[in-house]
Amino acid sequence: MAAAAAELQGKYQKLAQEYSKLRAQNQVLKKGVVDEQANSASLKEQLKMKDQSLRKLQQEMDSLTFRNQQLAKRVELLQDELALSEARGKKNKKSVESSSQLSQEQKSVFNEDLQKKIEENERLHILFFEADEQHKRLEAELRSRLEVLETDAAQHQAVVDSLTKKYTETIEKLQNDKAKLEIKSQTLEREAKDCRLRTEECQQQLKNLQAALGSRLEESLCIINEKVPFNDTNELKCRGSPGVRSAQPLHGFGTSMGSTRYNALNVPLHNRRNQLKLRDLAGQALAFVQELVTALLNFHTYTEQKVQIFPIDSATDTISPLNQKFSQYLHENAAYVRPLEEGMLHLFKSITEDTVTVLETTVKLKAFSEHLASYLGFLRKILPYQLKSLEEECESSLCTAALRARNMELHRDMKRLTAVFEKLHTYVSLLALPSTRPEGLLRTNYNFVFTNIAASLHGFHDILKDISKHYSQKATLEQDVPTATQKLITTNDCILSSVAALTNGAGKMASFFSNNLDHFTTSLSYGPKGGTEFISPLSAECMLQYKKKAAAYMKSLKKPCADSVPYEEALANRRVLLSSTESREGLAQQVQQSLEKIAKLEQEKEHWMLEAQLAKIKLEKENQKLKNSLSGHLTDTVQERSVLPNVAEQKKETTEKSLREPIKSTSLIGMLTVTTDNEKAPDVESREDLIKTHYMARIAELTSHLQLADSKSVHFHAECRALAKRLSLAEKSKESLTEELKLASQNITRLQDELMTTKRSYEDQLSMMSDHLCSMNETLTKQREEIDTLKMASKGNSKKNKNR
Repeated sequence: MAAAAAELQGKYQKLAQEYSKLRAQNQVLKKGVVDEQANSASLKEQLKMKDQSLRKLQQEMDSLTFRNQQLAKRVELLQDELALSEARGKKNKKSVESSSQLSQEQKSVFNEDLQKKIEENERLHILFFEADEQHKRLEAELRSRLEVLETDAAQHQAVVDSLTKKYTETIEKLQNDKAKLEIKSQTLEREAKDCRLRTEECQQQLKNLQAALGSRLEESLCIINEKVPFNDTNELKCRGSPGVRSAQPLHGFGTSMGSTRYNALNVPLHNRRNQLKLRDLAGQALAFVQELVTALLNFHTYTEQKVQIFPIDSATDTISPLNQKFSQYLHENAAYVRPLEEGMLHLFKSITEDTVTVLETTVKLKAFSEHLASYLGFLRKILPYQLKSLEEECESSLCTAALRARNMELHRDMKRLTAVFEKLHTYVSLLALPSTRPEGLLRTNYNFVFTNIAASLHGFHDILKDISKHYSQKATLEQDVPTATQKLITTNDCILSSVAALTNGAGKMASFFSNNLDHFTTSLSYGPKGGTEFISPLSAECMLQYKKKAAAYMKSLKKPCADSVPYEEALANRRVLLSSTESREGLAQQVQQSLEKIAKLEQEKEHWMLEAQLAKIKLEKENQKLKNSLSGHLTDTVQERSVLPNVAEQKKETTEKSLREPIKSTSLIGMLTVTTDNEKAPDVESREDLIKTHYMARIAELTSHLQLADSKSVHFHAECRALAKRLSLAEKSKESLTEELKLASQNITRLQDELMTTKRSYEDQLSMMSDHLCSMNETLTKQREEIDTLKMASKGNSKKNKNR
């Protein structure tokens, strides 16, 4: 996480620096655009001034043209006058002779004036034409320059806009990534804090268990040291009188007396973590071998294509028999390269969590060694043809001196490559010996073999780097050959890519093996404790079978009981569940009823509001009618004062009759009948007050019912929300408790496994020690009986000698 954050910070700083550079460049570009805009503005001003001067010149030209026309007309008039004067001169020569001098002078003056005007007109025409041409040329130059500047400004602005948009998006993306990483780091910190707390709890539990197991171990060791006198690995040394053997106490796995070869029958410790580590390493090695196999297949295939197209193309001419044979052998490369991947895959599958992986049990390593030997035979078979092919290429007329030198370097590299594969095959076959013949490789030589394999892999990587360099130089030189085709260039590129992939795979394999060399040496060279021989494959296989049977038996004994709840607690929980369910259903029904009541009351409220509005409208209409009738009655009385009194009497009678008749009033709540007489007039205001008070009381009652329903619904809604919240909190607590229970159960199972392993080993030791103690007691009793018989025999012999 820290490395990713540092890398992101570095990228952000680089982008910030590039953004600052581009921002400075943007300022320069903006300044240039502003300058060019100023220049274009000045040029526009100059163009405007030139247009003004051109218009002035055109006006002068027009005025001069008009003046020339006037002068031409004047010349015509003068010529006409001259003709008239000549005609008159014929009639009167005297008058002509007297006035000839005057006309000659006037004619000369007019001719001079006309010549000056003509010259001035010609000069003005020339100036006007030159100015017009210069103006057009300058205008074209300025327009072209303006177009160029506008295009440059548009391009610069587009570049600036694109860069600004690009880096704005980049900055926003980086800011979003930074925010995400900060959130992720906070979550990881919280998780790390939780993990630390859990680790501390587990460490505390582990310390307690270690203390308990340590105390039990000390008690067991004290009992063993006091009660079980025997040596686990060394031969028993004679002490005391001849025939009596004693042993120094030393706890350990039970073995036989006097021979260490029975140590191979001990059950080795099963380290699951070591097995998982070995399987992980085998998986990594399988990935590297698959990468190397793919690169080797590509290298051999493209080499076959190269042989068929250079120095002679098989499509146009026949290649040499040597290259034909070489191409035929290279075509068979998959049959020798693919089994390497298959052998490594079988080896990876043989390493499982339940097996004990040591060199004596890795039987599949022998198959991988055989596949490697097969590929080595293939390399030996194609090596002479490859060397001869390079020599034949050097003898070709297309081969230059530099290309010949590169070919000779590749000649040496191919020999070195085959030698490295021979070394690798030798050491891998040595590692495969313990699985077939354990006496074929001493245990002390394991470290030497692994170290040499690591050195050979590094040598393999160095040779491949040299081959890659020489092939690159060779491909560069072959591109300069006159007859080089695109097919040859493509094939050379494919060979270079395959060699580069082969070099990378070899480097990864070498660094992987060097980094895990200590682990390979310590884990794969496991032997019995105190023994000098390896585990034989047969004993290892039997041991694994018995181990599986024992594990299955222990698993059958330790079947976990199904989780159960006490009967009383189950009954109580059932009552609580039923009561909560019933209460929840009752509350749901009450809420539903309240909602229905609220809906009905809302409908009634709307209905009575409409009724109140209609009653109000009717009241206004009645008041208006009453006002109109009263005003009309007053006007009638004023007008009718002058009418006959009998009419008044009739009207009085009619009013009395109307007052005596009952008045019927209908409304929305029913019919109201009021009988009036002379003493009690109709009281309209009291009737309106009664209706108003009735409706107000009804509205107040409905409002109180509605408020009561609202309060009940709010109360029920709050209770429902509280229950839902309690339910969600209970579910969350249940999930957290489930996770904690899972972790605790995992810790308990792990600790139980460790405890059972330690207990089983101690029980095995105690049983072996008890058996050994019984055998020792039997031997001691036999020896005492022999000593007693010998003593009795010696006493009898001494008595006989005394009697003699």
